[in-house]
Order: sequence, then C-alpha cells, then structure tokens
Amino acid sequence: MSQPIHDVVIIGGGPAGLTAGLYCSRARLDTLLVEQMILGGQVMITTEVENYPGFPGGITGPELMERFQTHCLEFGLQVTTGNVETIIDDGKTKKVIVDGKEVLTRAIIVATGAQPRKLGVEGEQELIGRGVSYCATCDGAFFRNVPVTINGGGDTAVEEAMFLSRFASKVYLVHRRDELRAISVLQERLFANDKIEVIWNSTIKTCQGDNSGLTHVVLENTQTGEISKLETQGLFVAIGVTPKTQFLEGIVDLDKDGYVISAPACHTSVPGIFVAGDVRQGVLKQITTAVGDGATASWRVGQYLEESE
Repeated sequence: MSQPIHDVVIIGGGPAGLTAGLYCSRARLDTLLVEQMILGGQVMITTEVENYPGFPGGITGPELMERFQTHCLEFGLQVTTGNVETIIDDGKTKKVIVDGKEVLTRAIIVATGAQPRKLGVEGEQELIGRGVSYCATCDGAFFRNVPVTINGGGDTAVEEAMFLSRFASKVYLVHRRDELRAISVLQERLFANDKIEVIWNSTIKTCQGDNSGLTHVVLENTQTGEISKLETQGLFVAIGVTPKTQFLEGIVDLDKDGYVISAPACHTSVPGIFVAGDVRQGVLKQITTAVGDGATASWRVGQYLEESE
C-alpha cells in the first residue's frame, strides 16, 4: 500500500500555524499540522493579550489559543506531535522527516516560531530551573516573597516585570540602556508600580548560586564599567527570541539571524515551501501579524497546488 501524500504539511502550531491550518482545512485541502510540543506556541505562556482585535478587556493567551484550536478542529484539521528533523525537496513531492519517519506532501508551510534567547553568561545554563527562567508566567508563582530580577527592556520584559510583582517581594528590571523600548502605556504602568525598580545602563555578567539555587547576579555598568552584586533568587531573561530554523539550514534561504527570507506573499526560495509567523524575516512579531501570515501562506499554497496540477 502506497504512502498517502498530503496536500500540505504545516510545521508549527502557534497562531500562524493554526490560522494556516484553519484556512487550508476549510479549503478542503488534506492538511496535517505537526507540532513539537503543545498547540498555541509562545502565546500559551502569555498572561494577558490586550491587543488582539475583538477581545475588549483582554483575554489570556491559553484561552485565546484554545479558541484557535477549537475553530481549526471544526474543519477537520489533522494534528500530530513530533519533531521535524529536516525537509527533503523532491520537486512536486516533498518529504518531511518527523522523528525519523517520512511524511509526504505537495506543499509545506513553516510556522515554527521562535524561542527565548539566552544571555550566554557564566552560570546561566547550570542554574536553569534553579532560579534562571525564560517564562515569568510559567515560573513566577515559585518566587513568592523573594526578590527577583528580569533582564530586558521591551514589551515582554515590562509585562513580565509587572506580572512578577504579584508574587515577588521586589522586582529589579535590568536594562543595558537609559530608556526602555516598551510601548508608552506599559512603561507608565511599570513606573507606577512601587515594587519594581529599574537598574539602568547595566548588563548581567554572571549568575551565581549555591546548592539551593540562584543567590545573586553580577552586574556591569555600561557607562562606567563598575561591577556590582545584586542579590536575587530569580532571574527571568526577556531579551528577544531566536527563530527555530536549525532544520532548514541549507534548504531555504535564511538571513544572518536565522530567519526565513521570504517574499510578501510568504513564499521562500524553494517552490512549494512557504513560511508564516515569527520565524519569517520581518519587523513586527505579533499575534495579528502571525495570523495574517498564516492566511496569506495558505492562500498561496492553494494557488501553488492549482498551478502544479
């Protein structure tokens, strides 16, 4: 019995992948979505989504993604869990290698998103799970009534600092510049919170601890070079993300940071392989832009399949 060939395989189950899955399934395409972990992507660790249209007052990330999933399943989207190791381009038929097994498809949408970027400093790796974290929503409640630190200056860092203030005795926000990149409304909330103290013009040089976990971080002032010690039992890193494209190296064109280079219509350097969401080269990384990409990529897949017949 010959192996079935899907019309499209979507790699990644965040907002972009789920939107693509909804559109492709609704178009009656044989669609398989492959997700490595849980559906929803980074939005699953977002406490409050305030800027997604249609939800005045906001909605939690998990609740929003649950709605996405339910909508997709209404149209029969097939979902499987597995790690995509590589893609083999055989022209009109492509092979997606999932946990060592071949999945055949006529088209692919890559929507793998991005993962939190690490500091890369001494002690960080050894203290992950013992004070060092990349998700305040996931781990914040473990740090009740103790001082914690968050590193970063964008929207995510500010949002997580405010979330941590619900639990911690004190929240230090360490930023390498003298002004934040976060939007004004978030900065206003941050500066109005008396449990949060911003440490300007500073970077984290090392993370240090003992058998109980993280005890302090060593800071360096970017203006004076002064070294200081900050006692903290938690360090939350929010300095951006790295695209999940290791499996695409040598297959499609990537930029110097590893993001997939694509045209406005979401097609990559390889015919039949499309891209959507945060993994795609671009400026704005938002749920709304991911959703738009997912819709655009699925529309282009439909055109590509018609042209290929």
